[in-house]
Amino acid sequence: MAKMPNLVGGGARTNLNGLQFEGRTDLREAIRQHPIYKLNEKDEVVKDNLVVAQYFEKNGLYKKFLEPKGINYKTVLSKKLLPDGALLVGDTLYIVEKKYQAGAGSVDEKLQTCDFKKKQYQKLFAPLGINVEFYYVLNRWFEQDSNRDVFEYINSVGCKYFIEVLPLDEIGL
Repeated sequence: MAKMPNLVGGGARTNLNGLQFEGRTDLREAIRQHPIYKLNEKDEVVKDNLVVAQYFEKNGLYKKFLEPKGINYKTVLSKKLLPDGALLVGDTLYIVEKKYQAGAGSVDEKLQTCDFKKKQYQKLFAPLGINVEFYYVLNRWFEQDSNRDVFEYINSVGCKYFIEVLPLDEIGL
């Protein structure tokens, strides 16, 4: 039986170097709970009084970012994608999908859609010169050998997954 990769930090170092996703915490809440980064009323991520990123979720990605830049998703995609969370840092958009599971079900099958979703987001943001990264943050339930093939696939198509903690250096912060 292959050992699952350990993509989790620990202790106070993790609190400073990563966003914590305990239970059903989402990206917005993880940023709010971080000791160094703050999220203001405009959904800007602020560090030392400087805006370092912009946060979006669901339809907000379209209304607050794409539409004001003249991008109509219907001319690029056949169906709107609604991210759990998205963070624009410089010229890279990090799509962060949080998946929580407590027992057998369909969520582990949904993990196999990351390649398609990443390519769709890349098509959508290409006219703006924005790169796209696609990440999953998973709860500890996924740390079982039955997910090994899915994790290998996720990595092989250029997506990434993390268990409970999203390292800040992975999202340009």
